[in-house]
Amino acid sequence: METFVLNFLNGLSFGAVLFLLASGLSLVLGLMGILNLAHGALFLFGAYVGISISKAGGNFLVAALLGGLAAAAVGLIMERVFLRHLRGLILEQVLISFGFIYVITNAANWIWGTATQVVASPISGSIVVGSMHFPKYRLYLVVIGLAVYLGLYLFDKTRIGAMVRAGMDNPEMTKGLGINLELVSTGVFCLGIFLAGFAGILGVPILGAYPEIALEALNLALIVVVVGGTGSIQGALLASLLLGMLDSFGTAFFPGLASFSIYIALIVILLFRPEGLLGRRA
Repeated sequence: METFVLNFLNGLSFGAVLFLLASGLSLVLGLMGILNLAHGALFLFGAYVGISISKAGGNFLVAALLGGLAAAAVGLIMERVFLRHLRGLILEQVLISFGFIYVITNAANWIWGTATQVVASPISGSIVVGSMHFPKYRLYLVVIGLAVYLGLYLFDKTRIGAMVRAGMDNPEMTKGLGINLELVSTGVFCLGIFLAGFAGILGVPILGAYPEIALEALNLALIVVVVGGTGSIQGALLASLLLGMLDSFGTAFFPGLASFSIYIALIVILLFRPEGLLGRRA
């Protein structure tokens, strides 16, 4: 029973990190139709910025917010200068955003080096589960993940959220109503990138920060988006928790198959529900 509870909590915490990482990509892809493959590199960039601020003596939560803002600033340049001209051109979006992976990761290597960097958990101590201990920081991640989900859910119900959904369904009509769809779209794009950078520093105490994590994070984010359904925040949350549980229990009970468990779930979803768990049918 103790092992089950610990693995369940581990799955929840890993799922929370996955949700923070993937929710921004799901928003940008589902609402704007932009496939930004540099999402994982911006996750890494936000992590590095947050690490620098944290090591300089800054508050960890402030470091996470500033890391997210730094990533959003880079994302703003990408969207305004490059991606805004490529709406609906998926191949071109893939090529240019994939190029940004190398630009951002090489710049990060030049500034911060290639060694794995970590920061101490801002919340020390653990809770006792029988004879075992579970870090309190992982529960902190679950609370933040749920808070972000609630914020995104409420945002979707606001007037701006209605503008975003209208722009996704009928951009010409939305512009005809006098809505500045370009400004709204840019705001959504920056919000998605902010969430990636914010997740980067929050994940450092359990994942670390190293150059290769840019592609690893992108891979996980894409799987969450496909499994949950493009543009669905509820789907991203459900998929993140499901994949977090698969990874945690797979590592504990089927270590030989643990690295494949997430991909098995992806294959099953693509076979039986290609639009995702909560995605809209075409």
